[in-house]
Amino acid sequence: MVKIQLENLGARYGQREIICGVTTATFTGGQVVAVVGPNAAGKSTLFKRIAGLIDGPGQVILQDSKKGAQGISYMPQGLNASARLTVYESVLLARKQLTPGWVVYDDELKLVDEILGALGITELSFRNLGELSGGQQQLVSIAQTLVREPEILLMDEPTSALDMHRQVQVLNFMRALARKREVIVFIAIHDLNQALRFADQVLVIANGTSHGSGPSDEVITEQMLREVYKVEARIEKCSRAQSHILIDDIV
Repeated sequence: MVKIQLENLGARYGQREIICGVTTATFTGGQVVAVVGPNAAGKSTLFKRIAGLIDGPGQVILQDSKKGAQGISYMPQGLNASARLTVYESVLLARKQLTPGWVVYDDELKLVDEILGALGITELSFRNLGELSGGQQQLVSIAQTLVREPEILLMDEPTSALDMHRQVQVLNFMRALARKREVIVFIAIHDLNQALRFADQVLVIANGTSHGSGPSDEVITEQMLREVYKVEARIEKCSRAQSHILIDDIV
């Protein structure tokens, strides 16, 4: 089962240091990790650094990986494909980028069909990407990422353009995927109540570094909310498995 740990990870854009000294606990296959923090805290930069898209100091330590760095797949916030492609073409193309040649195999077509069906967008298969709404494009971007069958999945705000029903559908699906395929799913997310509900682990990024990482109910605390988000809040236990954040005031 794949494992990943970050050790003193950093990254710069030009002379500007965006993240520095990000160190985490070890995350294990089957877990959903919510990456949270204020706007401009460095979450997107961190994902790009983990994916090897930008350089910097520190280490991304992989253990028991079958694919190595090739098993890390990054989903950016925007759709990564030509607007003239159909949905089906764009997802299949994302799969073919992993394999030499352009022969399309039956198992690849089956995989595309399964992912589109699981995300509830089969009916969009032969529409051009440029015709889709923002939420539909976001679901296609998720499909493009999943079709690569990663061991470690980095999803940068994958639910930001989705309505509540779709958000819950996607987060349930990602949690089930993590369990079934023993994938580590990192999700940058702003809704801390969703993080408490769906994530096994949480990594807090604040001011370009890690403020803490570990089990969700141990990391998302009233003290963390006060220090990182500058709000006074109460965390109420709604059930054995769920908690809920109630904001009282700003600090």
